Amino acid sequence: MALVLVAVVALAPVAFLVSLSVRSTDDVLTGSWLPGGFGELAWGNWSAAFRTIPLAHMLANSWLVALGSALVTAVVAVPGAYVTARAGKRGARLGAALLAGYCAPPVVAVLPLFFLLKEVGLTNSVVGLALVNGLANAPVAVWLLDSFVRRVPVELEEAAWLDGLSVAGGLRRIVLPLIAPGLVAALLVCTFLAYGEFLFAVSFAQTTASQPLTVGLSLFQGDRTVQFGQQAAAALVGVVPVYVLAVVAQRWLVGGLSQGALK
Repeated sequence: MALVLVAVVALAPVAFLVSLSVRSTDDVLTGSWLPGGFGELAWGNWSAAFRTIPLAHMLANSWLVALGSALVTAVVAVPGAYVTARAGKRGARLGAALLAGYCAPPVVAVLPLFFLLKEVGLTNSVVGLALVNGLANAPVAVWLLDSFVRRVPVELEEAAWLDGLSVAGGLRRIVLPLIAPGLVAALLVCTFLAYGEFLFAVSFAQTTASQPLTVGLSLFQGDRTVQFGQQAAAALVGVVPVYVLAVVAQRWLVGGLSQGALK
């Protein structure tokens, strides 16, 4: 019974989006949760959504940003988590500094990041968005991976060092394979965070060619009216792949995070 209740709560927003996607603006403004009748369903919202914005292109941009940012996060977070877990007090201070920076509201970084991206020519660029999101999510990944690195016995690395392996080599050949489940789980979390990010996207991507779907969804809101049905249809196009990925990767996501919680 509890599982059924959880499933209903989890799927209710998606069901409401489905309802909105086949309703006219006037029908939505009545305040009802369901369409007025089958004959009044506005199926044209779906095709209109693709005409109002370049929906397929923006969806592709969202995935490029999300996957690219996950790669950037991995490059930064793996050695970062190794330092926080192995460097004693200095590592603890680094971890605290990373999390302290993450606690600040992202809006304070928008202006300096804009000028930095402009300086290197990465405004209005999917690459720029991937870089910013990847670095912004690095503290989360470091925090998640820290416990995985601590569970790897340092004696394994010491034995490898005696055999002539460097510290970087030990991280790559000893630690990294053992923390792989946690790395997959952390990167999935960061992928979802980057996929749904809006503030950086709307600030750094002003051209349609570089805008992700989160920005595209805001374009359905005009000065006087909001195209609720089209916006809901576009949102479903973006949400369904995420739900599918979450279901497919559930075993790695839950399993990886659970292993990190165990001592």
